[in-house]
Amino acid sequence: MDDELRERVKGEAEKHALFNALKHDSDPDVGAIMGPLMGENPEFRPHGDEVPGVVGQVVGKIGGLDREARRERLAELDPELVDELDAENEADEHTLPDLPNVEEYDTVRLRAAPNPNGPWHLGHARMPSVIGTYTERYDGEFVVRFDDTDPETKRPDLSAYDAILEDIDYLGFEPDEVYRASDRVETYYDHARELIEMGGAYTCDLPAQEFSALKKEGTPSPNRDKDPETVLEEFEAMIDGDYESGEMVLRVKTDIEHKNPALRDWVAFRMIDTPHPREEAADYRCWPMLDFQSGIDDHLTGITHIIRGIDLQDSAKRQQFVYDYFDWEYPEVLHWGHVQLDAYDIKLSTSTIKELIDDGELDGWDDPRAPTLQSVRRRGIRGEAIVESMIGLGMSTSDVDLAMSSIYANNRELVDDESNRYFLVRGGQRVPVVGEDKPAAGHPPLHPNHEDRGDREIPVGDAVLVEADDLPSEGERIWLKGYGCVRYVDEEFVATGDDISAVREEGVEVIHWVPADDTVAVTMRTPDGDVTGHAEPAFGDTAVDEIVQFERIGFVRVDRHADNEAVVYYTHP
Repeated sequence: MDDELRERVKGEAEKHALFNALKHDSDPDVGAIMGPLMGENPEFRPHGDEVPGVVGQVVGKIGGLDREARRERLAELDPELVDELDAENEADEHTLPDLPNVEEYDTVRLRAAPNPNGPWHLGHARMPSVIGTYTERYDGEFVVRFDDTDPETKRPDLSAYDAILEDIDYLGFEPDEVYRASDRVETYYDHARELIEMGGAYTCDLPAQEFSALKKEGTPSPNRDKDPETVLEEFEAMIDGDYESGEMVLRVKTDIEHKNPALRDWVAFRMIDTPHPREEAADYRCWPMLDFQSGIDDHLTGITHIIRGIDLQDSAKRQQFVYDYFDWEYPEVLHWGHVQLDAYDIKLSTSTIKELIDDGELDGWDDPRAPTLQSVRRRGIRGEAIVESMIGLGMSTSDVDLAMSSIYANNRELVDDESNRYFLVRGGQRVPVVGEDKPAAGHPPLHPNHEDRGDREIPVGDAVLVEADDLPSEGERIWLKGYGCVRYVDEEFVATGDDISAVREEGVEVIHWVPADDTVAVTMRTPDGDVTGHAEPAFGDTAVDEIVQFERIGFVRVDRHADNEAVVYYTHP
């Protein structure tokens, strides 16, 4: 590295180090700086062996400055970075707005109310991410209530209850309480009876289409004026299963001339012939609709704040009629838009994903092609990275786009420093290595920023494997990383003995490689399909669940080893 380039590295490193120290209010870290420094300055990459030492000197000087001195120095070097830092701090502080009226409650309680019809896709992660963050902010309580009172159209999947709780744990949160609505049916019956006695509900045997026509006209059902005794008798018959599906419903009496037809005498209970898959609930045939069940539960479990989709605004309005009958105070409500995710061809829909699994187009919920939490967890993406991205979406009532690149960037910051480096050659072109003075082995570092971890020893033998796209033209030189310079002559690599100046001063391309005869066969499962290749021998010593980086390819999670073969899941670039 010449003096001019060294000064440029120092200058860029100082800006990155100051920004890093101010952002995290701590001493700067060489490992955290190297990624963005090299990413923004590709001309530094050929000098990767020397750059960390220069950065370390800069970091040492900044470590002796207080926060104000660091800020003043960054303002001298790059005022725009100070503005960016201030903007990030403001965004971090206000990405999630304060919950309304928290001072009126002894304890803030929020709930996630999943339908357990399958494990969670990525879009589902927004609710626990936001709820968990709010409960931490206010020292509140996080309630999970499984809304599983529809055993037919959104039939619960018995494995989904635990799978969803595992997903919440993966995201870094632990519910304070967990309920299953199907355990609470008798509670809903009791409140329905009270409502009937108040004159607030009536049984109705009109076909749905006939009632809909009357509702649109603002005309009451002829069942509306039944006396409470008759209604109660018919409701008990519903509970006893004396009616078939569609034959009788219980309606909440609202305002039949309300300006919003969706709020007119809505259904609170209906008959469903299909038994619930949970044995404890299999005998019930009279089931509450979600608006009734959820409204009752939110009050009884002390929920103070509800977060729901903007498309569910009518739910609060329907439930308000029930709350008025019981003289209850309705919780605070916040609405948001839907999350739209890039990078996947598969729709964010539990039913769609389940259908693809049933048809054999996906291997399961953790297939790397599936947009599910089980999938990204198996790929080695940490829950913290997902939460950070979800929080960054804020609480807009408009639909919001989530880029997987945001999750990847967050995760890269979490795993880069701990991830050792290895070579993986996809496919593989065998090329003999010759030369009187050729080295016996290559010695690339386990991690470019951690000399203390040492090197990997990769024996060369008689030949190496390289990726076909990396083969140079006849007579050209390339640098086998960690090994040395070779020239491609007559389909052989001839060791030249050139030093690193061939890369740094002459621009010789650096490529990765593995020995031809002593490798670990690897299947890499990716969102775009499986990729096969060969990894260097040292990769065979990695541990299951370890995150490593295949140089020039990306990060992977080690899934399993067997008989000198391995399966890894691609994490991200």
